[in-house]
Amino acid sequence: MKRFLPFLLLLSIFNTSIAQISTDSLEYRIRPDSLKTGELHLSVQSFNFMRNYEYFNKIQDGYTLFGTQIEPQLVYYPHPQLAISAGVHLQKDFGARGFYRTLPLFSVKFKNGNTTLINGVLEGNIHHRIVEPIFDFEKRITDPVEYGTQFMLENKSLFLDAFINWKRMIYKPSPVQEEVLGGISANYKLLKGSNIQLSIPLQLAVYHKGGQIDETSDPLETFVNSAVGLMLKVPMKGFVKAFRTENYLIGYNDFSFTRIQAFSKGHGWFLNAGIDTHHGSLLGTYWNGMSFISHNGMPLYQSVSQHINHVGYTEKNRKLIMLRYSYQKQLIPNLYLDFRFEPYMDLGRPAGSRKIEFSNSSFLVYKQSFKVLKPKEER
Repeated sequence: MKRFLPFLLLLSIFNTSIAQISTDSLEYRIRPDSLKTGELHLSVQSFNFMRNYEYFNKIQDGYTLFGTQIEPQLVYYPHPQLAISAGVHLQKDFGARGFYRTLPLFSVKFKNGNTTLINGVLEGNIHHRIVEPIFDFEKRITDPVEYGTQFMLENKSLFLDAFINWKRMIYKPSPVQEEVLGGISANYKLLKGSNIQLSIPLQLAVYHKGGQIDETSDPLETFVNSAVGLMLKVPMKGFVKAFRTENYLIGYNDFSFTRIQAFSKGHGWFLNAGIDTHHGSLLGTYWNGMSFISHNGMPLYQSVSQHINHVGYTEKNRKLIMLRYSYQKQLIPNLYLDFRFEPYMDLGRPAGSRKIEFSNSSFLVYKQSFKVLKPKEER
């Protein structure tokens, strides 16, 4: 037990809870721009990733994702409120032959004041800003392109992202079922002064698998995950730039007509707090989940195993503590570094068998837009 004391002491300093790691440097949004009307741009995003799990539990596998993604797109701005883009997503996994994934990118984006309507490729995965137990951060690597429709509202008081991600289309007759993921992610700011920032996040994700033109005998499935929370940030001066905390009550419900999951409903407490410094962020998390399942959430938080060697294994009550260090820096214009080290301990294990397992990640992101064609009047 002595070897765990430093880990537990650090967590106690932060009230055994700390907020999710910022993903600002990994986001990339293309929007209509009145200053670019009539112009054609080449947008390039390069996402280089290494994410390693040194896990030896029965819930989530240990493995490594190592490779690069690139998304070149041509973006035309025919109107101050409209942007049309077309391109390709390429993923190369190191150690494998050829490209792992090649996907077309098409989108139409209409912007009116503080609202944006997107059809085609969504601003997906991490851009939804949904908590990890419901929406795994790793989707940025494993499910990087989402197709569907998205409505966004952003102003000084509110961030709202409502989306439909059509994951699988089927045609009559189909041997498989269609899959749809819909969601809402909102954050309303109650206080937004220079001394304190307080907001209420509300999140909902609905996963449906079914359809009426398939030939499979598999039952329809409908899962709903929800989250309500409270976020507080207190800016500070000196070595510590800010203290912040996020705390959520997260729910799970199975509304399928035929229930085949181990649990039909559940919930979890996701309690977080931490500090931002000039040398990175020190964060920690406490998770207490009861009969919790999420189709798109990080496997570690769930009560049903996704481990390759432990299919069907369940842990009704999951109790985890984590300590996270992250460092984000803009190295040069348009080039960003993101490093993370995230150890955790499973409190559900007997005291004598508790071990510290960890994941570590490094991301190098380049994102820039180049003007390739000017309006006729500027030639």
